[in-house]
Amino acid sequence: MEAQFYYRNPAAPAPNNPPSIGVTALIRDGSGSLLLEKRADSERWAFIGGALHGDESLTDALIREVKEETGLTVRSIRLFGTFSDPTRIIAFPDGKVKRILTIAYEVEVEPFERLVISEESRELAFVPEDRLGELPVAETHLPILNAYRNREKDRVVLE
Repeated sequence: MEAQFYYRNPAAPAPNNPPSIGVTALIRDGSGSLLLEKRADSERWAFIGGALHGDESLTDALIREVKEETGLTVRSIRLFGTFSDPTRIIAFPDGKVKRILTIAYEVEVEPFERLVISEESRELAFVPEDRLGELPVAETHLPILNAYRNREKDRVVLE
């Protein structure tokens, strides 16, 4: 069974767990391509990130998630936006259904030679911006992707 993602979908199941707060990293390479992961729990692509642990700040969670999922070290962080639309729902294979609130950051990383794929991912890839629309992206990440593609310089996105 795979995780199911919903965004503005009236067929989404009702959450049966408290909302989850997460962080997402928008990491670009030198050519402007964005780093995405193919999730191990689905056939969907998503930005690097994950849930905030109870004893972490948002930036601590972001640094941890980037390191765990890619092996990369964060150099700098800039707030990109907040995504709190209540229709962003994930139904996990274990039966948990959660509303997802996400804080997205533009992240620069230390120079690196290779990416390290975690057990949460099947694949990591830098995707050129003009190809982002071709991938099956997790529906909960669509508002982040759309905001990125339609971004205005130095404007923080508030959803």
